[in-house]
Amino acid sequence: MIRTIAALAVLTAMASTAMAMEPAKTMDTALGAVFVDGNGMTLYTFDKDTKGAAASACMDKCIAAWPPFLAPDGAMAEGEWTIVDVKDADGAMKKMWAYEGSPLYLFVKDTKPGDVNGEGVNDVWHVAKPMS
Repeated sequence: MIRTIAALAVLTAMASTAMAMEPAKTMDTALGAVFVDGNGMTLYTFDKDTKGAAASACMDKCIAAWPPFLAPDGAMAEGEWTIVDVKDADGAMKKMWAYEGSPLYLFVKDTKPGDVNGEGVNDVWHVAKPMS
């Protein structure tokens, strides 16, 4: 009985730790510390998104060039990390991560970890940086 309770306590602690992990990490780049995905690819925000909106404003050709930072099934919002809806390039509705209410995207012209080629594109795309 004590072993069962101990095992459940360990599993609960592991689940809490897994849920508390942030979906993105930071990396130092030519533009300073920016958010990146698990592969080290830079994440961006889009000025045409409405902060805190339930869905991304980037669609069609936009989403093809700026793929969403997708949230896995079962992901849950926590703290400054929220989840919004997005219509992906394949036409399917999916969930994507947002930081401080701003949806996050990758850029197809970034080819290696730490690239920041999307900064300033059309004066509406910006690297995502942690809030100080």
